[in-house]
Amino acid sequence: MDTRRHTSRPGLAKRVACGVGGGLLLVLGVVLLVLPGPGLLLVLAGLLVLANGFPAAQKFVDPVERRAMKAAEESVASPLRMVFSIGTGVVLIAAGVVWWVVPGLPLGGWPTGCSLILSGLILLGLLVVSYRRVRSQREAGSEPTTSTPSSA
Repeated sequence: MDTRRHTSRPGLAKRVACGVGGGLLLVLGVVLLVLPGPGLLLVLAGLLVLANGFPAAQKFVDPVERRAMKAAEESVASPLRMVFSIGTGVVLIAAGVVWWVVPGLPLGGWPTGCSLILSGLILLGLLVVSYRRVRSQREAGSEPTTSTPSSA
C-alpha cells in the first residue's frame, strides 16, 4: 500500500481557499493596525487560516497570539485603562453612526459606518472577554501575564 497519499499535506483546493481567505484577512488586519479597527485580531485570524493550508505559517501564529493576549490583558489592567478602552469603543460606534448618516463626509456612507460600528462592537466584546479572563486568572491565584513560573 502506498503511504505517500496519506500525508497531512492539505489538498490544492484547501490551500487555495486558505491562501486567499487568510491573505485577505492578513492584509485587512495590517491596514487596520493603523486605521481604527481590530487589526491585531485580524492579523491573528489571517495567520490561523493560512496555517490551516500552509503548516509552515504556524510558526508566525504563536508570537502574534502572545502579543494579542498581552494587549488584551493590558487593556483591562487598571480602571483608567478600562474607562479609556470602553470610551474608545463607544466613540468608534458613534463615529460609525455619524459616518453612515451624515452625507458629504469624506469616505462617508454605509461601508465606512458599518466598519466603524463593527470595530467598536468587537472592541467592547474583546474587553469583556479580556476582563473575564484576567479576573478568573487572578481568582485562581496566577498572574494574568504569560510569565514562566520559577521552580522553588
